[in-house]
Amino acid sequence: MAARTEVFTDGACSGNPGPGGWAWVVPDGPFAAGFEARSTNQRMEIKAAYEAVRATTGPVEVVSDSTYVVNCFRDRWWEGWLERGWKNSSRKPVANRDLWEPFIDLVRTRGDVTFRWVKGHANNRWNDLADRLAVEAGQRQQERSGDHPPTEVGPADEPGGSASDKKKAGPSYTDGFDGHTLVVLGHKPTELGGYDPNPTADAVRHRLADIIAAKRHLHPDLLVVSGLRLGAEQLGAEAAREVGVPYAALLPFPEPDAPWPKARRAHFADLVADARDTLTLEKKTPDTTAKVAAALRRRDAWMAQHLDEAVLVWDGRDKALEKLHKSLTDRMGDEVWVVDPTELTTGGRRR
Repeated sequence: MAARTEVFTDGACSGNPGPGGWAWVVPDGPFAAGFEARSTNQRMEIKAAYEAVRATTGPVEVVSDSTYVVNCFRDRWWEGWLERGWKNSSRKPVANRDLWEPFIDLVRTRGDVTFRWVKGHANNRWNDLADRLAVEAGQRQQERSGDHPPTEVGPADEPGGSASDKKKAGPSYTDGFDGHTLVVLGHKPTELGGYDPNPTADAVRHRLADIIAAKRHLHPDLLVVSGLRLGAEQLGAEAAREVGVPYAALLPFPEPDAPWPKARRAHFADLVADARDTLTLEKKTPDTTAKVAAALRRRDAWMAQHLDEAVLVWDGRDKALEKLHKSLTDRMGDEVWVVDPTELTTGGRRR
């Protein structure tokens, strides 16, 4: 049996969308990098892995710091996409289908391609080299290739962050998102009718959609921000998507969906893929429940400090959300709206 070739891949983009670059590297072997004049970070990650598989023969393992790429194959998201006719779990068209479709066909046809995730910016020589090549290709808008790893290459993305699209920014990142920002926070599914589709969650989503649509008339550059936690946060992203308002994913740490069931992880991935921007505040995933809670509190404090307005889905009784409401109003003043799921006929209101 032929030995399995390792190939490290990475993508980068300035502006998201903006000038993009992709690269792949075989340790101590060939490499290649390419570019697109206007792309996104997600597209460049897919392109890098696709080009790596196209360029290699025999069994190959793609090593990427993109969970978007790795989990598509490792968790077999693509099976659901094909079963639903290239629709995601929300029955919306799969983002980046034009890249995913030929890539998935190639992997299925070959049958000898595996995928492995590696942490980015963690002093892995080959991941770092792929990163530098992708950034260089995007910045210079030039292709590059060779039979041996290059010794001269441009700078990497910023440690703990991304010079390309802020996707991996660390907790020191303070510029926030472009546009007028509105964050949606609130109850978990247990207070919104449960984890499965239900009338309460539907009513909350519809009310959020109404609020977001109204806000867009006041602020044409409106950007909804969601942490994409289960419950109100995901409903906020879904509502923004329904009314055609862009949203950004603000993640507290890498892979916050890791403990969730497969179907919910797939929906999370769909929402991340559709986000205009993605910002991850902390580089390390907490290893205890207490540390997760602390990271979420830091995320909430970041939101209160850096964003313009908030909608809180809150029934007025949950004590943790009461504290969050106070923190938001201390920073945002009157620009905090409350949607009470038990009194939906009254609409959103300030408290």
